[in-house]
Amino acid sequence: MSLRIDQALARASELSGLSDSADLDVQLLLETVLDKPRSYLYTWPERSLTMPQQQLFEAQLQRRISGEPIAHILGFRDFWTLSLEVDSSTLIPRPETELLVELALERLERRPQRIADLGTGTGALALSLASECKLWQVSAVEFSPAAAALAERNRVRLALENVDVLTGSWCEPLRGQFDLIVSNPPYIDPEDPHLYQGDVRFEPRSALVAEDHGLADIRRIAEQASACLNPGAWLLLEHGYDQAEAVRNILAAEYYQAIQTYPDLNGHDRVTVARMIEAL
Repeated sequence: MSLRIDQALARASELSGLSDSADLDVQLLLETVLDKPRSYLYTWPERSLTMPQQQLFEAQLQRRISGEPIAHILGFRDFWTLSLEVDSSTLIPRPETELLVELALERLERRPQRIADLGTGTGALALSLASECKLWQVSAVEFSPAAAALAERNRVRLALENVDVLTGSWCEPLRGQFDLIVSNPPYIDPEDPHLYQGDVRFEPRSALVAEDHGLADIRRIAEQASACLNPGAWLLLEHGYDQAEAVRNILAAEYYQAIQTYPDLNGHDRVTVARMIEAL
């Protein structure tokens, strides 16, 4: 028996208790299966899926019921103004990380400037910033070769020629001085129980977890970036909701100035920014 669009939409009930966005998940699956915009689903609810479409929808819905992230099933995630390919080699870009883009844009001038994104993953931060101004040259650094290849595929697909994807650890591959460095590094404590819940179960532990209660990589970045930033340049770091004071202390110990923490849309401390000491 063929499945109508309205019947398929009702299957969101099968995700009750498993997803915080059950209705949206099913809508996204149907948009992809039918290759139609969301408005089509509600304009033609009585139309039936073809058998291949129905089989694909059933298979993808079962993957979502098993807990697999919707972004991995679809193979993409929207971030800032871009649609990015995603896979299991790195983190799925999250809306709260867009705060890093906003804060970076407030500090950059529309003239030739050099930017680095450390731990770029999908390339979300680097590509978003590069898309805002062609005069900015962005270095996207990634330790994982698989994730670096993913970032490069996104760069090529988006035709962003002002981005270079580099493979290495934090600031090690960088050459020369930068006007702004941004990073969303691993910052979860290895003992955090949230590692066994939701989408993070399907993401690489190396992209999530850091020693020293989640602060080890933030500490390394703060130490290394000081040698790569121009006087008066900015460092922007995403961190956990309960790490703001610790991150500010790390930055102060490295003699950064103008240190300030900003909350995300949920009111949680999310990003701390600091400025490299001005030349004497």
